[in-house]
Amino acid sequence: MRPIPKARPLLAAAAAAAALVGLCVTPAAAQAEPTASGHPPAAPSSSATDHTLAPGTKFYIEGDSKAFQQALADRQAGDQANAKLMDAMASYPVAQWFTGGSTPEQTTSAMSLLQSKAAPQNRVPIAVAYNVPGRDCSQYSAGGASDSQEYAAWIDALAKGIGDRKTVVILEPDGLALSPAFCGGTAEQQADRLAEIKAAVDRLQRQPGAVVYLDAGHSSWHDVGEMAQLLLDGGVSRAQGFFLNASNYRADSELIRYGTEVSKCVWYLRNTAGAQPGDCANQWWPAADADAWYADHVPADAQLTHFVIDSSRNGTGPWTPTASYSDPQDWCNPPGRGLGVRPTSQTGVPLLDAYLWIKVPGESDGSCTRGTAGPEDPEYGVVDPAAGTWWPDQAHSLAAHAAPALEFNTDW
Repeated sequence: MRPIPKARPLLAAAAAAAALVGLCVTPAAAQAEPTASGHPPAAPSSSATDHTLAPGTKFYIEGDSKAFQQALADRQAGDQANAKLMDAMASYPVAQWFTGGSTPEQTTSAMSLLQSKAAPQNRVPIAVAYNVPGRDCSQYSAGGASDSQEYAAWIDALAKGIGDRKTVVILEPDGLALSPAFCGGTAEQQADRLAEIKAAVDRLQRQPGAVVYLDAGHSSWHDVGEMAQLLLDGGVSRAQGFFLNASNYRADSELIRYGTEVSKCVWYLRNTAGAQPGDCANQWWPAADADAWYADHVPADAQLTHFVIDSSRNGTGPWTPTASYSDPQDWCNPPGRGLGVRPTSQTGVPLLDAYLWIKVPGESDGSCTRGTAGPEDPEYGVVDPAAGTWWPDQAHSLAAHAAPALEFNTDW
């Protein structure tokens, strides 16, 4: 997510909301017809082990999302313009976050519920596993399991809930890019983190349809070689790939280039005797020089690691502050940002499996003070909501500034 600091409108909107509720199955809305046994049908199963994400895959859309609830609230308040935007936002798939704080049985049930809701849509759910010990370097999203054993049990419970259904698993945002080595942790803590991530990959991969992606930060953070080595140490060779830009704002073109270089560097480090992370051309090199380096060191037919991009808030790219702050916290609720490319597995880029909305657009990054005494965020003049809290003003702004412009999803 971030580096450590260095009347007709009313009828139309109502119709859109009704369409979304009708199309998106929720516990309070439509339910699937029971089978002969009296139980709801199982979610789509993998007939054989398949840990890939094929172009054309469609993702589960939650019918009772926070954006949908905001649309209802806006409409009740007479704010038809924002209600229409929230209806449109709610019509796209967004990841569901699993953050711990429950028993293994509850965790399995929660994942099973997600699967049962996705099944009638015949769509693939996107699940974020966010419970590693010491997550977020004990900052705004601090928490996680108490130790490695508790975390392993939690991952096991999550995997049981997945069963044999196709499921995208975004494994631990910041789990590698903001691992203990980068926030004052000990060598032992770093070793524990890498072991926890590797064990989680191995456990999830036992589910025949799990499609697991590991954290690779973003293009303005770790250099390519450092990130490639972290991915290898975290077990990326046993997963489908890695994810970029979770809860951040970097531009897609920049991320695609970075992801491609990381993928090629992963191959180089795995297949070249004596290779070192610092050997790899990185994102700071002139593009032509980096391209030439990879052309010389990575075969054109090399089997490369795939990746996905979080495009939930990067439509207008990163924020450049107009005021002077001792710590602008450009990753934390930057103003004027917009929704990016809509979630899709049709990317047109061979290594890019999907654009996903991993971060729930409209949820706060935390109470940012940008180096001031606070407690208000000087960019907004208010105290930002706590991390993960729904913020209607931010949701409205993201939708209003969406690039491309936001329209209701009709891809059913």
